[in-house]
Amino acid sequence: MTITLHSYFEGLERSLATLDHILDKGAAYAAEQGVEPAQMLDWRLAADMHPLAFQACVVRNFTASWVARAQGAGLPADLVWEEVDFAALRAAIADGLAAVRALSADVVNAAAEQPMTVKIGDIMEPTLPLERWVSVFVRVNVDFHLSMAYAIMRHHGVPLGKIDMFPTGL
Repeated sequence: MTITLHSYFEGLERSLATLDHILDKGAAYAAEQGVEPAQMLDWRLAADMHPLAFQACVVRNFTASWVARAQGAGLPADLVWEEVDFAALRAAIADGLAAVRALSADVVNAAAEQPMTVKIGDIMEPTLPLERWVSVFVRVNVDFHLSMAYAIMRHHGVPLGKIDMFPTGL
């Protein structure tokens, strides 16, 4: 099997599907406990860390924005974690899944060496090939925030296990 830039987007699709799956399990558990989804979005692993809403929004926002960049399209609006409700988050994840699934492998792979300049906060504004951005910067951020979402829900008692990180199989 050859690894291409499109392969990394297939990984992002799996990450969004995993987020969707663990949020389903989290919502079911919360309902059993009499917890509203809005309360669940405020769950944190530690007091000085961002809540579940932030972690989920980062996974969705990174995926959606890099799908758009890979196609040369305009950037979609970010979900704002302080404002998002559970239904809007789930709808945005579904839209993100549809967008990443619609990506043309030929278009994405042809753009692999395309230089892109992206401002990261007020820290830096590097120019890297699209492939480098996605294979390193995007993957690390998505994996980190997905793992934090999982850890937050486990911390609050949601019955998740390692297998829940593979809802679409291997």
